[in-house]
Amino acid sequence: MKFVCDKDVIMREISVAADIISSKTTLSILSNVLMEASDQSLKIRATDLKVSFETAIPVTVEGEGRTTVFCDKLLGILRSLPSGEVEFETTGSDRMIIRPRGKKIDFRLKCIEADKFPEIQLAVEDAYWEFPQKEFIEMISQTVFAVSDDETRYFMNGVYMENQEGALIMVATDGRRLALVKKYPTSEMKEFPGIIVPPKVLTLIRKQASGEGSFAIAVTEKNLFVRFENQKISSALIDGQFPNYRRVIPEEQIHELTVSRVELAEALRRVSLLVEKSRRIYVDLRPEAILMRSEETDIGAASEEISCDYTGPELTIALNYLYLSEPLKAIESERVKVRFTESNKAVTLQPDPESDYFHIVMPMQLD
Repeated sequence: MKFVCDKDVIMREISVAADIISSKTTLSILSNVLMEASDQSLKIRATDLKVSFETAIPVTVEGEGRTTVFCDKLLGILRSLPSGEVEFETTGSDRMIIRPRGKKIDFRLKCIEADKFPEIQLAVEDAYWEFPQKEFIEMISQTVFAVSDDETRYFMNGVYMENQEGALIMVATDGRRLALVKKYPTSEMKEFPGIIVPPKVLTLIRKQASGEGSFAIAVTEKNLFVRFENQKISSALIDGQFPNYRRVIPEEQIHELTVSRVELAEALRRVSLLVEKSRRIYVDLRPEAILMRSEETDIGAASEEISCDYTGPELTIALNYLYLSEPLKAIESERVKVRFTESNKAVTLQPDPESDYFHIVMPMQLD
């Protein structure tokens, strides 16, 4: 195999492969990236057996072939090279020579035969349906941060996705907060049972996609498949029963306030500087004002008051500041609507005016 390509083009795709490959695996082939040169194109493939990535880039093929090389070292070599064209050539079955054109630089990287590389799962063509990239990326941004990292509750270690009467719904929760977004596609979706998608693949999709055009998406019993531009990404699903998220959504919340999203986020950032392990901040609600404060015995205290539109009763709510700051980063409107009933019941955050997503936060103990 022998081909020539631009260093920056191939390095960008190898960087993606490196994000996927497991560095802790005991199988050496899973530390490698597959490279297949044919028809003036280079196919690049990587997998950790759960998440898989495949792309193709234009190259000048001088000899067709396929092999696998250690991804981490290949990326390190590419990063060290000057910009310009780089020549790749295999010698025998266990070495790849890497030379930048016009430079006296020569790397020889060990290969493993491509036949030993794991097969990647595929979905049949008629299983795919289209969904706008921009809206799917927005759905990921509104939910992925709320995924639980508690591995003993593995069924909450991903984002739940379902087709509900023609609308796509994504939900994430860690048991103390919930994020939900609902969007209607521009074309009909295939029917599929509710699935739990690992955040790793959703983060990869968000990072790689341009936000223009549509994704082609397919769901099978155990896998999610996404195609866009020249890339194919797939992932094994989390096998488990996602909690009944509908039970968490309050049917009615009698109090409501609106506040500037930026002012609330900035005040929260400052007050949380004096918060330690508890992550607890206190929110005192008063007519036309919110007083945010933190109290840590060993460190000190902080408070900040901001104006808001509120005419309800005075009360205090204790909240995990991260459960406020992360939704505020995802909400896109200038003002935020906050709904609640009592200091010990669920608080709902949503954009003002209301949109197709909201976030629910459970209060902490006041003491």
